[in-house]
Amino acid sequence: MNVDAKTSDMDATRDFEKTEKPDANARRSRVSGIDRALQVLDHLYETGSPAGVYGIAKAIGAPLSTVYVIIDDLVEKNLLSRNNDGSVWLGARLYHYGLAYARSLDFLDVANHEMHNLSRISGETVQVCGRDGDHMMVLAMADGPGHFHVTSRVGTRVPLNWTASGRLLVGHLPEAERLELFKRCAKSSPTGRAVIEPAALSKAAGDALQSRISIQAGESDYAVACVASPVCDDKGTCVATISIVLPEQKIADNPVRYTAEVKASAERIETVMGWRSHS
Repeated sequence: MNVDAKTSDMDATRDFEKTEKPDANARRSRVSGIDRALQVLDHLYETGSPAGVYGIAKAIGAPLSTVYVIIDDLVEKNLLSRNNDGSVWLGARLYHYGLAYARSLDFLDVANHEMHNLSRISGETVQVCGRDGDHMMVLAMADGPGHFHVTSRVGTRVPLNWTASGRLLVGHLPEAERLELFKRCAKSSPTGRAVIEPAALSKAAGDALQSRISIQAGESDYAVACVASPVCDDKGTCVATISIVLPEQKIADNPVRYTAEVKASAERIETVMGWRSHS
């Protein structure tokens, strides 16, 4: 290759790199934009309700003009949806991403199969729940065949101290950690019947995990009961729960039947996942 040709190739390479390779400042700008978008999405997720642009900007501490641009872009890409009053909420595209992610998880596949099996056996609504920080979240749900109405749906988040599942999900934690957790997150429930005293909650959580059963009746919803059993991994960590949600009177009339059914379901999930070796 002669010198002129080699020089021409080098010049072309430099021109290509200038065109195709962003400089460091441009990359930092894009990362900042992604961070801001995530802050918007996280704020809506944490609050659980639509919000206006001004309120979002104030909550995340970002310039109003910046948030306007980001939200318009997210709405255009269907990651957010805009309501008639101008407020925004999570968009349908996120739901499709969530479904794709859920399909990739072996645990949810196994749990979903067992959830429907338990609903058929018990004749009641069954839920699979997990922990989301200071809250319990409904991860999956199979409606029972009857007319009993359950207000919590997939995605519902409630304080840990309101539910049987919430206590189980932290039962494996050291006692001191459970105490600090409940001191921070225990809240009064709509019925006023949920326990809020941290020491009592911590003990109940530990006892429930050890016995592999937790029951609550009327603590979060009037006349609604829940009987839950933990799904623990091979280290003994409660990664999720499976629970039967039913009228309060039913669990009072026949607690043995429902506790046996839900415990058997939790054990089957652990067995399929290879987790039954834990102590």
